[in-house]
Amino acid sequence: MPKMKTKASAKKRFTFTGTGKIKRRHAYKSHILTKKSKKRKRNLGYFAIVDKADVGNVKAMLVK
Repeated sequence: MPKMKTKASAKKRFTFTGTGKIKRRHAYKSHILTKKSKKRKRNLGYFAIVDKADVGNVKAMLVK
């Protein structure tokens, strides 16, 4: 049986922290930025941690 492939889209979007958590970027930071406040845009720029309810699905996409 062939090896399981990693989903290329997930590979580009998620990274692991040193403690094993999964980092992700925020959505809504790419366009139509004029109506968003400075504070909102600044906070969208930071990384976030994937919620524990979604960790299983993300790890399944990142299987090698």
